[in-house]
Amino acid sequence: MKIAQIVGARPQFIKYYPISKAVEKFNVNSGDVIKNVLIHTGQHYDYTLSEIFFNELGIKEPDYHLGVGSISHGEQTGLIIQRAEQAFFKEKPDVVLVYGDTNSTLGGALAAVKLNIPVAHIEAGLRSYNRLMPEEINRVLTDHMSFILLCPTETAVNNLQKEGFRCIMNNGKLINNNNFHFSALTDHPLHPFVANVGDVMYDVLLKAMEIVQRRSKILEEYQITNKEYYLLTLHRAENTDVPERLEKIINFVNDVSVGKTVICPMHPRTMKVYGHTKKKFMPNIKTVEPVGYFDILMLMKNTALIMTDSGGMQKEAYWLQVPCVTLREETEWVETVQSGWNVLYRNYNGLHKPSDKNTTYYGDGKAAERIVRTLITNIQVNK
Repeated sequence: MKIAQIVGARPQFIKYYPISKAVEKFNVNSGDVIKNVLIHTGQHYDYTLSEIFFNELGIKEPDYHLGVGSISHGEQTGLIIQRAEQAFFKEKPDVVLVYGDTNSTLGGALAAVKLNIPVAHIEAGLRSYNRLMPEEINRVLTDHMSFILLCPTETAVNNLQKEGFRCIMNNGKLINNNNFHFSALTDHPLHPFVANVGDVMYDVLLKAMEIVQRRSKILEEYQITNKEYYLLTLHRAENTDVPERLEKIINFVNDVSVGKTVICPMHPRTMKVYGHTKKKFMPNIKTVEPVGYFDILMLMKNTALIMTDSGGMQKEAYWLQVPCVTLREETEWVETVQSGWNVLYRNYNGLHKPSDKNTTYYGDGKAAERIVRTLITNIQVNK
């Protein structure tokens, strides 16, 4: 069996890591039956957003680098389709695995489905219900092109059921890793199917936190101490591409962080737009270059408050039990809000201290194993 995996943005490099390890483990235990082809679109071309994560996580060099770079949405997606198609023609994969909601996700899925290659989508079923977000369009279209929909939560499964998906494994509950049955596949072999596998980001976090403490020196470098600072990240187009919205967020951050040091690893897109805004951050907000994965985890673990528009960081804050403010009008990670650890910035009323200690909304840290076994089972049934 051959899997082609499409990555192109920082969160996808991180999510790819546990999948690659699960493939290696499966091959050792089963006699080397999966060939793993890694295709990097080049959507994030900056070293601090790309290669540094490959180096830190020990990810192999991509088999293909499509080199699309940072251009308009349409041009970028079109180039990804064109260049991914060439790689698929050469490799002839049994399944194409895409992650999340970026242009790399949509472009890779479109290239595959046009060649009648099954698409498997990690983080299927997420919905913000805000069609002004490019990410929302990407994830909805990708789901409806996919044959294997790999959901991180029951909420995501429920969203897909509302949209007409009917082949649901285990009634939307987390599938059992020890008693793996997919009888519905043989009953409906040509229907897209939906499985709740848990969240691969939790897999990554559990592995990474084992080494963060001894690897990262970021607190010493920035001369900050535990729980005496806030952390800010901002990168989504919905915030950075609209000057009025960005200035509204700048005002919010300035207001809530008076007297507190704020560390802000600034995304290149945000830095470019920020240079032209009339409103600026107060001097207590320190803008720095983007940092590596282990360093950002160390900053998250030790901060008193996270302010972010990143979906991944909302979950990481929840798992690390750190209060989080989401700099958006809605979130697809509704469980983090329900738990009390996360709040939308329009609803922020001061530093919150949630009592919910439950960290099981997103599975048990074995999502990657479930994903690999799901792919193997599906391909066997449909061959």
